[in-house]
Amino acid sequence: MLSSEKDRDFCFPIPDVLENGRIKLVPFIPAQHAKALKDGFNERTWNYLSYGPFMSVEQFVEEFWEKGMRPNPSSTTFTILDKTRPGEPVVAGMASYINSSDIDACTEIGFVVILPQFQQTHVTSNMVGLLMHYALDLPEQGGLGLRRVQWVCNAKNAPSLKVAERMGFRFEGVLRWARVLPPSKAIGYKAAPERKGDPRAGKGGRDSAFSACCWDDWEGGIREWVDQVMARAK
Repeated sequence: MLSSEKDRDFCFPIPDVLENGRIKLVPFIPAQHAKALKDGFNERTWNYLSYGPFMSVEQFVEEFWEKGMRPNPSSTTFTILDKTRPGEPVVAGMASYINSSDIDACTEIGFVVILPQFQQTHVTSNMVGLLMHYALDLPEQGGLGLRRVQWVCNAKNAPSLKVAERMGFRFEGVLRWARVLPPSKAIGYKAAPERKGDPRAGKGGRDSAFSACCWDDWEGGIREWVDQVMARAK
């Protein structure tokens, strides 16, 4: 069942909720989630991402959601809600499916932002695990039955690479100069001597590290491994 307020253009069915005993993932709805997310961002949030930083909630919604994610049928975003603290679940971050293809039965977990107070907790592993389950489980198990889920990050982003490894993704290699980045992305920035005549003069780039979990990995033991990781205290 699809909620009336969420993105209906995504190439796969969007569940109303993905959850376990610790967290829940719900479709990102700006009116409900944007302010809590924006209030939780800090100066390090966007070091390795192509979006941001955002000076206001309105800018966040307009640039990230309305112009970026919502019109793209290969992408959709979930808000992460933590269930382990007293009271109602609280916003802990966001994550997306991007670069998805119904024809090729694949997707990518990307634009992951975990708010600072929830970093190095159960939140990241449980979020990734729930998204892996929904993508790779067969329809009879409640999933999409996709063949490939990939994880792509800035090759300099060591924490992201560690998450992929911990969650059972297999490292596949690095694509050099895969993205153009502005100098403001200083930490993830790859600089080089200026190339004469470069139409992107004044901008550097990034190398992208690719990892993936495919259906045969999933059914060959990674599914059970992911469940064990999700069950850990952190």
